[in-house]
Amino acid sequence: MVTKLYTHPIFLEHLTPSGHPERPDRLRAIERVLDDEAFAALDRVKAPEGDEATILYAHPEDFVARVRAAIPETGIVSIDADTSASPKSWQAAVTAIGAANAAVDDVFEGRAANAFVAARPPGHHAEKTTAMGFCLFNTAAIAARYAQRKHQAERVAVVDWDVHHGNGTQDIFWDDPSVLYCSTHQMPLYPGTGAKNETGAGNIVNAPLAPRTGSEVFRDAFLSRVLPALDDFAPDLIIISAGFDAHHRDPLAEINLTEEDFDWATGQLMERAGRHSGNRLVSLLEGGYDLQGLAFSVAAHVGRLMKG
Repeated sequence: MVTKLYTHPIFLEHLTPSGHPERPDRLRAIERVLDDEAFAALDRVKAPEGDEATILYAHPEDFVARVRAAIPETGIVSIDADTSASPKSWQAAVTAIGAANAAVDDVFEGRAANAFVAARPPGHHAEKTTAMGFCLFNTAAIAARYAQRKHQAERVAVVDWDVHHGNGTQDIFWDDPSVLYCSTHQMPLYPGTGAKNETGAGNIVNAPLAPRTGSEVFRDAFLSRVLPALDDFAPDLIIISAGFDAHHRDPLAEINLTEEDFDWATGQLMERAGRHSGNRLVSLLEGGYDLQGLAFSVAAHVGRLMKG
């Protein structure tokens, strides 16, 4: 089966202040690299706008109302020191959710083996009641809940290799053993969470990486912590919070991965999806702020997804 690619022009209209690392050029760089003939077989789909009711799968109604009220009619406003919103940010965030949920439908209904969602704003820092870290809503958490409600998935795993810990995803699933959350991330680094002893209901597996480490340490974290947890959990679906800011070129962190590491990690998760999840795997773009490092890493990741 094919690999699907979801994106939408609205994602370019979520605007951030000049010089902000989470900028529309990130998606333009991804679009350019995936225009290569090597990706001709991708099934490219215009992301549907999401059902706003699904936001409530991970966030309470009053929080959703606060985010909606913060969207400006003109200009750019600050949600917090790092997180901004512009007039199209609500539509962009809801469309990112729609794309993720449509990708979940695809892998459960046999239209694709896997999918990559190239969307922004990202989501994994958004806690139940707090928008932060460039994120308004937690797209991965909503997609996991959507898989459980729509497709009766009993166990969903979220694997997060963004260089920043996904505190939001951890917060949402902290006491829920039906969702496994595994994260590799630099520590110490924003947002300051993600220690090994943060284990929730036994469903949280953190693998912090020391600054200035690289491939060997990252791969060992996968082999010793993430993959055994996935095998023990045997998920019905794997969702990747696919940040590419652990690349050695990235300006926001100090982990020295290459695109080959993302190819390798993708292959490892595909093998587990084949073993446990009927090959069902959905990947959602999170971070990655050096345009060349991001583009090359996404190309390696999507290329590996396409190999099946």
